[in-house]
Parts: sequence; C-alpha cells; structure tokens
Amino acid sequence: MDAVLVLNAGSSSIKFAIFARAADADHHGERLRGQIDGIGDRPHFEAKTPDGAVAADEAVGLDEGKGDNPHERALAVLLSFIERFDPSLAITAVGHRVVHGGPDYAEPLLLDDATLTALDEFVPLAPLHQPHNLTGVRAAMRAFAGARQVACFDTAFHRRQPWVADTFGLPRHYYDEGIRRYGFHGLSYDYINRYLQKAHPDLARGRVVVAHLGNGASLCAIRDGRPMGSTMGFTAVDGMPMGTRTGQLDPGVILYLMAEKGLDQTEIETLLYKESGLLGLSGVSGDWRLLEQAGPGPAADAMAYFTHRALREIGGLAATMGGIDALVFTAGIGENAAGLRRGIGQGLGWLGVAIDPERNDGNAEIISTDASSVTVLVVPTDEEATIAHYTRAVLVEAG
Repeated sequence: MDAVLVLNAGSSSIKFAIFARAADADHHGERLRGQIDGIGDRPHFEAKTPDGAVAADEAVGLDEGKGDNPHERALAVLLSFIERFDPSLAITAVGHRVVHGGPDYAEPLLLDDATLTALDEFVPLAPLHQPHNLTGVRAAMRAFAGARQVACFDTAFHRRQPWVADTFGLPRHYYDEGIRRYGFHGLSYDYINRYLQKAHPDLARGRVVVAHLGNGASLCAIRDGRPMGSTMGFTAVDGMPMGTRTGQLDPGVILYLMAEKGLDQTEIETLLYKESGLLGLSGVSGDWRLLEQAGPGPAADAMAYFTHRALREIGGLAATMGGIDALVFTAGIGENAAGLRRGIGQGLGWLGVAIDPERNDGNAEIISTDASSVTVLVVPTDEEATIAHYTRAVLVEAG
C-alpha cells in the first residue's frame, strides 16, 4: 500500500506518523505514529497504532555505518521497523514540518536542492527549529531516495492575514525586504480551522480565537476561516511566554543588555530562547505539570504571569475582530490544564465567557456553559494529519 510518512525533526528527536496515501474516514488514514528521541545520546524508539496499541517501545542502537549523521541513522532504524511492521507499506512521499517559509513560501511545495538552499536562509529566524527541520529533510532524501519530499510550513497559514497584522512600525522598505510578522504554529491552526469547518460550521464562520498553549505558545484570531492576527511575530519568541522563551519583550531591554551588561548575540539568543519563560520566571521548570506540583512561590507566580498574558492576548485579538464567538484551547497545556482554562475563563467573564466546572474538569469538547455567549472548546490538535493532508494535495497537483 502506498503511504505518506510525516516527519517533524528536532535536534535530538524525530516525531513521525504514517498515513495511507489515499485518505479515508478512519483516523485520516493513519497507520502508525511515534518518535525516536535521545538521538545523539540514548536513542529510544516508540510507536503506537491509532487504537493505542504499542507497536514499539525500546532502546535502539544507531549503527554508525548506516549514514553520515545521527538523523540519517535514526531514519534507517525507522525504515527497518516499517518493513517489519507492515511489509506492504511503500513510502512514496515524505511530508515535513518546516517551521519558517519566509515571505515567499505560503503553500506546501515539493522540495529539491534549490528550495532547501533558499530555506537555509531562514535559519536565523527560527534557530531552535529550522536547522533541525532541514537536517531531517536531507536525511530523508537519502533514506527514502525514491519518495517525493514535501515541505509544509508553520508560517504558511498566516500569510493571508491583513497587512496591519503583518507589519511592524518600521520604515516600509524593511517590510518589503521580509521583516514582518510571520506567525507560527500555523499547521496547528490550520487543523483547528478545518476541524471547526467540518464539526462546527456555524462557529467556523464567526470570530474565533485559538489558544495553542504548550511548551511553545501562541494565539491566533480567525474570522470566517481567515487568519486575522497572531501573537507571534518575526520569530517564534514573541507574544506569549513559553516553556523557556520570553514572549513579548520591550526591544529596549535587548539594547540595555548589550550596552550595560555586555551580552553578545549568542548570549542574548540563549537568554531569550532557552533560559526565560516559565523556566526563568519560576526557577523550577518550563513544564506546566511540574509548576502545578510546586505550590506557592515563584512557580505560582510564573503560572499567574502566563495566565495574565493569555488574557491580554485574547482580549486584544477579540478587539481586532469586533468580538469573539468561540475560544478554542489546544496543544499540551491547553488540552490538559483544566486549572489554567478555568482561570482564563474567569478572567474573560466581561466577554461573556462562562466555563462549566464539570465539563472543564472532564476535558469535554465544549467546556462552556449553555448560557455562555462564547462557545469554549478543547480540541486536540494534529499537525501530523495536517501535513499528510497537504502532502497528498501536492502529490495530486504534481501528478
């Protein structure tokens, strides 16, 4: 059976999913999902079928003779497993999550050496993700030499947002040169948008704020299916505080750190991306679950700041649309942290939001009360299914 392999390559892990190339109504054609983590240290392989059955959960050795880099060797392990798991599966296409598409790449596309070279230029705009995404692409080109490679961009969904939501207050030529608000988590927002269009079409035609709250966090305003603005901007460090990233920061702070504290570019990048956010504020962890367990003190302060910023961003995004009809929580924190959702709901009572405690604690899909003027939902996101969807579309168009 022809299949699509979806890859999301990080610095020390590769998340993957396998879908039938021909879509069906059963889990979007999903056949398998998992990850190889600990690449470069203690590699561990795990995989599950759509019904939750464990197909693999084991430490693996990455044979030095099977590739030039750890990602390539990890893909060799994955390929060997696929052949054992289902010999009938033939990987004819590989869909990749690529975080940054810059100003020119607003649609999924077939990859070749020329486009990869162009995408390398965006590494400074997404230093935590882009290099590893592209390393995964190059490794997959060698591991699955006969398969077509397709890039799906996290920035693509936002390319239709209005100019006023896309620009900074800089001289116009900087915008023309590509300095603009790109937005991220677009694959997640795209999934939620298409889900609402199918499951809740009346809401999808209205004014929706989607809160993608996880280790990386952002929010997006969507009106009648069109993105109207995102909390993330030129890079994936703007907007909401995150696990280790600052979120919104006065640019003057950067100038001060350079002039008065003597920090250089590398030190500032490390501070903004790896030492700040929930981790920096709490001094405990960037993991929301551990902060909840820590009790009063800096951990609670970090969670309060996160909630405060979420309220500010939701209110601002609602204002740009003239109101709000639905609020959707998604991603790791958004899907699982009932206490956070309760706090945000209480802070949005002025907008007509009312959370039902029992529905919220039970992680129901609709957690608002029947009397709430804003429908509040919890919808698990599925970036892998989104990548598979667009990879299939690119293949059909390419013939």
